[in-house]
Amino acid sequence: MPVQYRIEGTGAESIAANIEEAISRGALAPGATLPPIREVAADLGVNANTVAAAYRLLRERGAVETAGRRGTRVRDRPATTPRSALGVGVPPGARDLSTGNPDPHLLPIAVANWSLGSRSPVLYGESGMSPQLLKRARATLAADAVPAIHLTLTSGALDGIERALNAHLRPGDKVAVEDPGWANLLDLLAALGLSAEPVRVDDDGPLLLDMARALRRGVRAVIVTTRAQNPTGAALSAERCAALRSLLASRTAEVLVIEDDHCAEIAGAPLHPLAGATRRWAFVRSASKAYGPDLRLAVMAGDRRTIERVHGRLRLGPGWVSHLLQDLAVDLWSDDAATTLVREAEQHYAANRESLCAALANRGVVAHGRSGLNVWIPVPDEAVACTRLVNSGWAAAPGTRFRMGTPPGIRVTIADLAADEIDTLADAIADAVRSNDRRSV
Repeated sequence: MPVQYRIEGTGAESIAANIEEAISRGALAPGATLPPIREVAADLGVNANTVAAAYRLLRERGAVETAGRRGTRVRDRPATTPRSALGVGVPPGARDLSTGNPDPHLLPIAVANWSLGSRSPVLYGESGMSPQLLKRARATLAADAVPAIHLTLTSGALDGIERALNAHLRPGDKVAVEDPGWANLLDLLAALGLSAEPVRVDDDGPLLLDMARALRRGVRAVIVTTRAQNPTGAALSAERCAALRSLLASRTAEVLVIEDDHCAEIAGAPLHPLAGATRRWAFVRSASKAYGPDLRLAVMAGDRRTIERVHGRLRLGPGWVSHLLQDLAVDLWSDDAATTLVREAEQHYAANRESLCAALANRGVVAHGRSGLNVWIPVPDEAVACTRLVNSGWAAAPGTRFRMGTPPGIRVTIADLAADEIDTLADAIADAVRSNDRRSV
């Protein structure tokens, strides 16, 4: 239904600002449909082109999206809204499996005994990367068959992806992304004014035919989660990787390939990288999931031009990623206790994924989760499934925030599940899916 909120303003900027303010304070809820352009223009006494320009500004800021025949509506996660206001409502007493977070008890940063010690201060004009981190990053990436000649650091995976996109693309360019895919990435593309071209995924990664179609449609960039894909847990297989590399290498036009390896040491699946298959590429490996979300650090490898552009833009903004964080990361990577804890976390996540998928299979429910922290469960109706799960004491993330054109599903984060919770959760999920089946007959 059209929104009841009355839009005000006389120019494109003031109309857009009015709508943005309404979204910010909750007067326009996520999913709310904005009135037709001509209706708003007649109500305000302005030209329809003025309202169209206002709606275009809101799309470029990631606040609204055009939904075909459904018109223009507020995005489910508008970029103009603080992330803390976008979570799933979880009633008291329910187990929250919607977050995508690692288990805090298995994060080395939570138990690290670290101090500044006698570290020398870093001054303006010095190298942006510590020699110790540079040496380790080159060694670990090379061991995974990722060319590591040109490196830089960013403040996490999403920061690295954004900087790589900005290094080559402009608003209006098309980007091939996984469907379902990382919700924050979809929000970022909207905020950058980039057009998302969906590519379906199965357990082995992006589908080859979908990727070929996206390339024919003129995408300027491709973003792939090599393993621990969010939300499905897909991991790029060796065979799919080889086929994608061949497809991408055959393109005569320059296509930027960005790989997101955000769960590297806890993914529970081997890495099969696309790095170097195209002239322009970037490989981003984050430390946050394995060591702690507050460790805002990611290593980026890439071709010389891409890394130079990213590094140059960093120089004009924050300058560099704090050497205090870099030193902390090196210390954690070198610590035997931290390494043991990360290995324990990987085994714990793998056991939970496999146990939940097996328990659901025994109950006749299809589930996906080859790697990472999540399990993806196709359902006929997300709202019904999530509501029934909450009534059973479990909160899952509805798939709508991750999907563009793929069928409904829910995402269950398995990170902090205990072994004795698996069967109870599987029973609740099976009941929710069976309820959906009855309702959809």
